[in-house]
Amino acid sequence: MTASAEQTLAERLVAAMRDRDGFSAWLALEVIALAPKTCTVRMAVRREMLNGFGVCHGGVTYALADSALAFASNTHGRVTMSVDNGISYVATVALGDVLTAAAEEESVAGRLAFYRVMLRKQDGATVAIFRGTVYRTNRELVPGEDGA
Repeated sequence: MTASAEQTLAERLVAAMRDRDGFSAWLALEVIALAPKTCTVRMAVRREMLNGFGVCHGGVTYALADSALAFASNTHGRVTMSVDNGISYVATVALGDVLTAAAEEESVAGRLAFYRVMLRKQDGATVAIFRGTVYRTNRELVPGEDGA
C-alpha cells in the first residue's frame, strides 16, 4: 500500500470511529493531525471537567489521551483495543486550558503494539505522559476498509 493510500485509509477509519464516539464528542475533541500510527487531538477544559479542587479531573486528561491512543492505534484497519494503560500526571490543568494529546506508536510485537501519548497545554508545557499497550484483533474496523 502506498503512503497516500495508507493516509487515506487512516482518515476514513478515524472518521468512522468518531461518528460512533459520543464520549469524544462530549469532550469536544478535535483531531488536529492524523497519519498512520499517530494522532494528535485537542480540547479545551470546561467547568464541568473540574474536580473538587478546581482543577481538571485526572479522568478527563486520561480520557483525552485514551482517545488519541484509540485513533492512532486503529489507523491500520483492524479493531485494536487497549489491554494496559498508565498515566503520569506532571502538572495541573486549569479551566480554559487547551490540551493537546499526541499519540505515537513506539513498537509492535506480534499482535501487541506500544504507544506513548504526550499531553501538553497551550504553552507547550507537558502535563501528563500516557503509555498504552493495545491488542490488534483480526476483525475489520470498517468492513471493506482493510489495511492488511
